[in-house]
Amino acid sequence: MKNLSFGITVTCFVMVVACSRIKEAPKTSFDSATYKLEIEKWRVNRVEELKGENGWLNLAGLFWLKEGINSFGSGDNNDIIFPKGKIPERAGFFLANQGTVSISITPKVVITQSGKPITSGVIFSPDSIANPTLEYGSLKWFIIQRDKAVGVRLRDLESEGLQQFRGIDNYVTNPNWKIEATVEHTDEVRMIDITNVLGQTTPQASPAMLVFRIGEKEYRLDALDGGKDEYFVIFGDATNGKETYPSGRYVYVKRPDKEHRTILDFNKAYNPPCAFTPFATCLLPPKQNVLELSINAGEKKYSGADH
Repeated sequence: MKNLSFGITVTCFVMVVACSRIKEAPKTSFDSATYKLEIEKWRVNRVEELKGENGWLNLAGLFWLKEGINSFGSGDNNDIIFPKGKIPERAGFFLANQGTVSISITPKVVITQSGKPITSGVIFSPDSIANPTLEYGSLKWFIIQRDKAVGVRLRDLESEGLQQFRGIDNYVTNPNWKIEATVEHTDEVRMIDITNVLGQTTPQASPAMLVFRIGEKEYRLDALDGGKDEYFVIFGDATNGKETYPSGRYVYVKRPDKEHRTILDFNKAYNPPCAFTPFATCLLPPKQNVLELSINAGEKKYSGADH
């Protein structure tokens, strides 16, 4: 899991796939009791991350900046309106200038960066390795970039989404959904188109393809780079929009051993951030990763979602 967002709710795309269901999951063999404990621990950690300070449940806004001055605060006359009662009516303004973002704070409003008050300064540059997080009370915000758009991602550590969270429904752990897969590498960097919920499509490197069998049929999934030791897979299946989130799910896979084998564990398939908040910019499965079968494993659709 990794903690792989316009001020309006983004409705994630609903994918329609052919419903070719299988009667049972593929067979495998190992200590199922120990494995089930592993999955339970994984689910506990997953919830802790969601509820954490950098989790998705506390997102309270996403505001795309226009070029020039963007005023912000809790007052209705601002370009960017933060939650009422959480910050002064006019807290300051953001200045967007060709991808660089600066902030200017209204006098006597104490906004901090790393615990120290600031009055103005650059808070985002396309060339920066890291950009600061600013704080006022329970609010935290920073700048994100998606394609050519830059925006303010707002967190509220006392958000309704966090307070109303009641957990995630999962399929019953089934060891047979822990499947051995063969990893096919490409001789050169292969790019595939990945679209997000904003409708932005960008080419991303796909260093490997996972090849696996369920019953008599072979399936393939294009994998993205998930970091030093893992691949990241965005997939859809015939449960989407019914028992699982409409726009697919994610799963991480360990890089292969010397014999080009790895384990594709669908019991660790999880919902994208957009299942929990309208302020995320989730990636959607490429069409070749939409499987024409039901993956009855992993996380189900989040019952608290109303977007």
